[in-house]
Amino acid sequence: MALPVTTRQRKQEIRALAHANRNAQADKDAASRAILEKLIALPEYAAARTVMCYVGVQNEVRTRDLLLYAIGEGKRVVVPYCAGDVLELFHLEGMDELAPGVFKLLEPKAELRGLPGKRVSPEELDLVMVPGVAFDRRGGRLGHGKGYYDKLLARVRPETLLVGVAFEC
Repeated sequence: MALPVTTRQRKQEIRALAHANRNAQADKDAASRAILEKLIALPEYAAARTVMCYVGVQNEVRTRDLLLYAIGEGKRVVVPYCAGDVLELFHLEGMDELAPGVFKLLEPKAELRGLPGKRVSPEELDLVMVPGVAFDRRGGRLGHGKGYYDKLLARVRPETLLVGVAFEC
């Protein structure tokens, strides 16, 4: 007799499959460029003054070009960083403000986080690029299971556009 699969087990199975598919994704650089071109073509992106973008690592969609592009366009670019069990937000003005941090992710340098004008509230965001391990067809997101983004997204304005970003695989 097979025991029923729990929601937690099913999420772990989906994560494992999504990670394997993402690892096997061919030409991640070209696929990332195509994804980011679609993002910047959105009218909501053009209208957004404050844009939050994660800093892609390992096999995620590469976002560094978007960070530089948006900064060059004069947008207020915001990146998240881990502070305990929550994500805090940092106004990024250049890639030299980042260094490896929690989980070896590029994050704002600790000595810059408290500087005037660097802290950003989730309510200030006009558009949020949301990473995901997997998304369903309705936009439901499966992350890494720590709840960082769930807590952050609960605090953005209702009209803030959330854009799920992942390879199609």
